[in-house]
Amino acid sequence: MISSILIKNIGSYDENGVCFEKLREINFVYGSNGSGKTTISNFIYDKTDTKYNDCSMNWTNDQPLDVLVYNKNFRERNFGKGKLNGVFTLGEATAEDIRTIESKTDELKRIKEEGIKKKETLEVQKKKKEELENQFRDTTWQKVYKKNETYFKEAFKGFLQKESFKNKLIQESESNTEKLETLENLKEKAETIFGERPQRIEPINLISFDKVLKIEENKIWGKIIVGKADVDIAKLIQKININDWVNQGRDYIEDDICPFCQQQTITEEFKKQLEIFFDESYLNDIELIKSLKEEYSNLTQNIINQLNAIEEKQKILSNTKLDIDQFSAFLKTLISQNSTNIQYLNNKIKEPSRSVELISTKEQFNFIVELINGANAEIEAHNKIVENYESERNNLIKAIWKFITEDYKTEITSFKSKKDGLEKGISNLESQFKAKREEYRKLDVEIKNLSKNITSIQPTIDEINRLLKSYGFLNFEIVRAQEDGFYQIQREDGTIAESTLSEGEITFITFLYFLQLAKGGISQDEVNNERVLIVDDPISSLDSNVLFVVSTLLKDIIKSIKKDIGNIKQLILLTHNVYFHKEVSFIDGRTKTCNKTNYWILRKNDKITSLQNFEMENPIQSSYELLWQELKSNDIKSSLTIQNIMRRIIENYFKLLGKYGDDDLILNFDSKEDKQICRSLISWINDGSHSINDDLFVELQDRTIESYQRVFKDIFIKTNHEGHYNMMMGINE
Repeated sequence: MISSILIKNIGSYDENGVCFEKLREINFVYGSNGSGKTTISNFIYDKTDTKYNDCSMNWTNDQPLDVLVYNKNFRERNFGKGKLNGVFTLGEATAEDIRTIESKTDELKRIKEEGIKKKETLEVQKKKKEELENQFRDTTWQKVYKKNETYFKEAFKGFLQKESFKNKLIQESESNTEKLETLENLKEKAETIFGERPQRIEPINLISFDKVLKIEENKIWGKIIVGKADVDIAKLIQKININDWVNQGRDYIEDDICPFCQQQTITEEFKKQLEIFFDESYLNDIELIKSLKEEYSNLTQNIINQLNAIEEKQKILSNTKLDIDQFSAFLKTLISQNSTNIQYLNNKIKEPSRSVELISTKEQFNFIVELINGANAEIEAHNKIVENYESERNNLIKAIWKFITEDYKTEITSFKSKKDGLEKGISNLESQFKAKREEYRKLDVEIKNLSKNITSIQPTIDEINRLLKSYGFLNFEIVRAQEDGFYQIQREDGTIAESTLSEGEITFITFLYFLQLAKGGISQDEVNNERVLIVDDPISSLDSNVLFVVSTLLKDIIKSIKKDIGNIKQLILLTHNVYFHKEVSFIDGRTKTCNKTNYWILRKNDKITSLQNFEMENPIQSSYELLWQELKSNDIKSSLTIQNIMRRIIENYFKLLGKYGDDDLILNFDSKEDKQICRSLISWINDGSHSINDDLFVELQDRTIESYQRVFKDIFIKTNHEGHYNMMMGINE
C-alpha cells in the first residue's frame, strides 16, 4: 500500500506543502473544486514529471503495487482515441481452472506475507546494526579521537570524519603489527616529526679529559721535595724545615754576601754544600711540578673554554637535545674545582716540601661526558629521522594507530563481536528473503501462464453492457473493435456512438471501464497483479441517480478491500460532492468508525491548500453541517469564502422553513450598510440556481469579515432563531 504522500511546490501547494501520513486501506479525501485534488491524482499517475520534483510517495515495506488512477485525464487518455483497450479478465474457465488459480493466488499471497515478515525482520536487524555502528562511531570519536587529537591529530589526517575514523580504527585493529610503544615516546616523536619539518643537528664535539685526570693523579703532588740529607747544612735546614726558604734564597746570593743576614758569610764551601743539598734529583722534581702545573692550567683552561662554547651554542638552539641546566651546573662545579686545583699547584711550586692533594675532577667530567653522549644519542636519532623523514613519519603514524587500538581494544572487540552476530543474522535473513522472492516469482509466473489460457476481453464487454442496461443506458453498448484487443461504443443501429454521447454518458461508461480495468488488466500478465486505485471525482457530469450507482459500485470494492478479497489492496477516493462522499463512505447504521479507513479534508484559503486529518472519524455528516463547520474553522481568511458560506446557510435554513422572504430579513436591519450586507447574503435565494452568477456580487471596500459575521448572527437573532445559531456554532447559552 501507499503509506504516505507529500505534495509541495506545485499548483496551490506552497513550499510547506501537505503530507498524507498514516494512509490506510480506504482513504476518503474531501475538497471543494480547485482545492488541489487533481494535482494529487496526476502526481500519483506520473511521478516522473519534473514539475513534481518536490513531491514524494512512500510504499509500505517499500513494496510498490500497480497503480490505477481515475480522473478527467483518464477519460482523455482512454476514450479520446475512439476505442478502448481491451481488458483481460478470467473468461472461458472451468470451475476447476478458477479454483486452481484462486488456490495458487492464495498461496502467492501467503508467500508474499511471509516475505514481507522476513523483510521486516531483516530491516529491524539492519536498523540494530546501523544503531550499533552509529553508537560505536560517536563513542569512538569522543573517547579516541578527541582524547588524542591534541598530540596526534596529524596522524589522523584523511580520517577526520566520524565514519572514516571509525572504519580506520577497525582496520588498524585487524592489520597493525607495529611494536607497541609508550605514550610518552609517541608524544616525544610526534613533537619532532609532526611539527615543522625537522632539520639536521650537528653533534656535540667530544672532549678528552684523560690528560687532565692523569696529571691530577700524579704522585708528585704528594711527594715532599727536599735537599740531600748527607750534607753538613742538611741537618739544620731539615731540623727547622726551611728547605723551601733556603731554596728560594739561593737565587739572591751575590758573591759572598748572605741574602739573609747581608754579611760576607758566604764561602765557596757553603755554596758548594748548597749545590750538593739541592742536587739534580731535587731540581728535576721542581722542574716536573712546574711543567705539570703549566700543562694542567693550559689543558683545563682549553677544556673549560670548549665547554663554555658548547653551553653558549646549545642555549641558542631551539631544538637542542642537551640538558642545558644540568650541563651548566656541572660546568660551574668543574670550573670551581679547577680553580682550587690551580691554587694547590701554585702552592706546591712555592713550597715543594709541602704535600698537596688535588680535587679529582673525574666525577664532574664523567657527568659532563654523560650529558654530551646522551645529547649526541638523541641528535643521532633526530638526524636519522631527518634522513628518513617520510619513512619515520609513516612508522610513527602506524605506531600511534597501534597504541590507540590497544588502548581501546576491549570496546573494539565487543563491537566487532556484536556486529559479526548481527551480520550473520542479516545474511541468513537475506538468504531466506531471497528464497521467498524466488518462490514468489516462480509461482507468479505459473499463475500468469495458467491465466493466459483462460483470460479474455469478452467477459469485460459482457459485464459493462450488463451494468449499462441495469442502470438505464439502453441506446448504446460496448462491442469488440475490428482491431483485435480493443472495444468501441456502438448504438443500436450499428453506428459508432462516440461523437454523439453526452458528457454524463461518456463519464459513466469510462468509469465502468475503469472498474473492469481494476479487476483485470490491459495484458494477460496483469490480470492477477495487486493494485491501488486512485479515484478522483467519478461523479462529475452525472445526475443524482447515477451518483448512487457509482457509489454502490465503489462500496462493493471497499467491502472487498476491507475483507482482503481480490487483488485491489487500497483505495484513495477524492471528491468535492458532499452527498456522494456521505453515500460512499457510509458503513452501516450502527458502525461509526473502521480501523481500515481514514478521512481527510483539503481546504484552499488565500490561494494556498491545507490539509486536515480526521483519522477514523467521518467529518462529513451533511452538506448543511459541513457549511457550519467551515464557518467555524479558523483556517478561512477570505471574506469572499466567508460570504458564500453564509449565503448557502441562509438559503438552506430559511428557505427550508419557507416563511421568510428576502425583504422580511433585510427590513430587520436599521443601518444602510447592514441592509446591504444582508442583501448580498440572501441574494442567492431569489436566483434559485447554481449558475455562474451565484458568486458574482459587489463587495464594499470597507467591509470586513467581522461585519459579515455580525450581520449573519443578527439575521438569526432578529428572526428569533438565535438558539439554532448557537447550537450550530457550538455556543453554550
